[in-house]
Amino acid sequence: MELKIVNKSQNPLPRYESEQAAGMDIRCNIPEAITLQPLERRLIPTGLFIELPAGYEAQIRPRSGMALKRGLTVLNTPGTIDADYRGEVGVILINLSGEPQTIEPGERICQMVIARHEQPEVIEVTELSDTERGAGGFGHSGRK
Repeated sequence: MELKIVNKSQNPLPRYESEQAAGMDIRCNIPEAITLQPLERRLIPTGLFIELPAGYEAQIRPRSGMALKRGLTVLNTPGTIDADYRGEVGVILINLSGEPQTIEPGERICQMVIARHEQPEVIEVTELSDTERGAGGFGHSGRK
């Protein structure tokens, strides 16, 4: 599979940082540092434009270290980039910490996972088949 990328930033192309990594790191494309105040969210440009094969999506996910250490995360996790989208990849970051957080130019701000997906035929019915679980939802199996 090929992932075609137009890179209009000064940053290197996204890449996998380890041999078994599922996600490749994406860097921000900003001319100067940006400081996010607590609970502030902002669309951060990457300078990347991608072309995915039909049947695939790119999922934009937080970097775990940024989330744990700094409280910075991707707001619409995972963000989905469809195969027919040709605009710039933007990342919605939010600062969930109690103090301002600064993002530096070229900093790795998220990871991108490429995943196959299906588009099922949607069929309206009047009832669904029974299962042992049934409609049991949030917390239905207990805590232990």
